[in-house]
Amino acid sequence: MGATLQRWLARASTPAFASVAIGAAFTAYFAMYAVRKPFAAASFADAAVWGVQLKIALVLGQVLGYALSKFLGIKFVSEIPPARRPLALVVLLLAAELALVAFAVLPPGGQVVAMFCNGLPLGAIWGLVFGFLEGRRTTEILGAGLSTSYIVASGAVKSVGRGLLDAGVSESWMPALTGAMFVPPFLVAVWILSCLPRPSAQDEDARVRRAPMYGAERKAFVRRFFVGIATLTAAHVALTAYRDFRDNFAAELWKALGYGDAPAMFTYSEIPVALAVVAGLAAIYRIPDNRRAFFWVHALMGGGAALVATATLLFDLGVVSGPTWMIAIGIGLYLGYVPFGTVLFDRLIAATGAVGTAVFMIYVTDAFGYLGSIGVLLFKNFAHADLSWLEFFRRFSYGCGIGCAGAFAASAWYFAHRSAPARPEPGEPGPR
Repeated sequence: MGATLQRWLARASTPAFASVAIGAAFTAYFAMYAVRKPFAAASFADAAVWGVQLKIALVLGQVLGYALSKFLGIKFVSEIPPARRPLALVVLLLAAELALVAFAVLPPGGQVVAMFCNGLPLGAIWGLVFGFLEGRRTTEILGAGLSTSYIVASGAVKSVGRGLLDAGVSESWMPALTGAMFVPPFLVAVWILSCLPRPSAQDEDARVRRAPMYGAERKAFVRRFFVGIATLTAAHVALTAYRDFRDNFAAELWKALGYGDAPAMFTYSEIPVALAVVAGLAAIYRIPDNRRAFFWVHALMGGGAALVATATLLFDLGVVSGPTWMIAIGIGLYLGYVPFGTVLFDRLIAATGAVGTAVFMIYVTDAFGYLGSIGVLLFKNFAHADLSWLEFFRRFSYGCGIGCAGAFAASAWYFAHRSAPARPEPGEPGPR
């Protein structure tokens, strides 16, 4: 059956292939979120461990594991052969689900450790899934479809989790039960991904051949673009911390805005966000010149960051309502954040002719990004414990929006002077 699907996909039209690839990638990553994020729907109120609010401790535990996974993934995901990706995906997800079962039966201190063990395998899943999609002429479209998974899933799995809580499931067992519901579709999705054909000769001609990046190749790439990489990484640190805070404490934010009894808001508020991001990335897909597209990606991200600060100002002035503000900052946040994991580095490699994999740079920026998330949580708990979740988030919105808009402008200026195409090796296609 797998061979039949492979042959069909190899002969399929571009729309048909893209539909299957997006459906499989979307489902796989959506299911991963059901193992990662449902615990955020619970409040764990009036509980503390080691002098830290229990929910903050749980978030920190998971983010520490997730951040460590990203650092390990710089090597692991960059070097893993394509044939081994499916098995790796299955093993990693099942390990994370088993950690949630442990979470259900352990005391608070043990629950924090369980969340660390839950985050540790999950951090590698994005790179393994995106590895099936990168280096194709349709990568923007495929990446946009994949990215909508975590935008929509973040709210949807919390809605499922909240529904289980309302049905009488305990806060301890709710995460494991939510994750178990999505294991079967994950397995089917991974099987379909394993049947996708490798990028064609036309794909390689348009986007440069993609190959595993070992130590020497990774060091050479970083040396070549160090200042630009550092600037983009700083922006990604801020955006990741901002996104994680909005995501992990959505229940508290919606409650402060007066919508604590409407769990469907977790999902409804993210649908327009996903549509806006798909539209933005689809516009980049229509730009065939890789260098020009790379700078349009910067414009898209900078505009998104500016929207976060602008929407917050309008909310403070009473011009927009709470739900409108949450949707607007969601659009701005994800317009700035999503390209890091999809088209930004894919287009950079294609524009410069560097033979390697975009997943390497995705994991470099992600690794430091989640360290930023940890720092923000500690800063909130120990330096601003008196501030409400909403007040802290408002201030964070201004800093993140203004700072990231400036970083994207600086990065664009740097790469405009440093991204001249490299001369291809004999027999290798040059950038287009």
